[in-house]
Amino acid sequence: MERMHGTTIVAVRRNGVTAVAGDGQVTLGQTIMKTGAVKVRRLEQGGGILVGFAGAVADALTLLEKFEGALSGAKGNLQRAAIETAKLWRTDRVLRNLEAMLVLADRDTLLLLSGNGEVLSPDEPVIAVGSGGPYALTAAKALLRHSSLSAAEIAEQAIRLAGEIDLYTSGQPTQVLSVGGTP
Repeated sequence: MERMHGTTIVAVRRNGVTAVAGDGQVTLGQTIMKTGAVKVRRLEQGGGILVGFAGAVADALTLLEKFEGALSGAKGNLQRAAIETAKLWRTDRVLRNLEAMLVLADRDTLLLLSGNGEVLSPDEPVIAVGSGGPYALTAAKALLRHSSLSAAEIAEQAIRLAGEIDLYTSGQPTQVLSVGGTP
């Protein structure tokens, strides 16, 4: 059975603004199945929480639903909700087999929620996942260090640059969302 590859997600924080961008390419084997998948969302709860997801869509949406439930229980506290979701993900027999990663962000925090029950906060204000994640991460770090671009511009350019290297990244952001000051 051919492996499906999906979306690259990158999140960047600069000057009180956090931006999350994702490309929408979904590839099955050698075939591009879709170029406009939207895997970046703004949550209604929590006052400006952005979520990007990579991996199996049904798995990611299941985790996103669990995270939203935890966010409600944590009264909008991003970090506490992420930890509760990771606990559930790791201990639930069905959930622990889900194949997805969530990037969670607000104006002050970037987190990666992984299938191993990890909640990771990066050392630098940038995080990326998905098939082109390593390329987008490298591009975003370089742009963050050596340019005056805004968080949204860095996220968008990181997706474009990842697309120049990774076969499974289109290089065309389908969604760039920001939270915080002026993007």
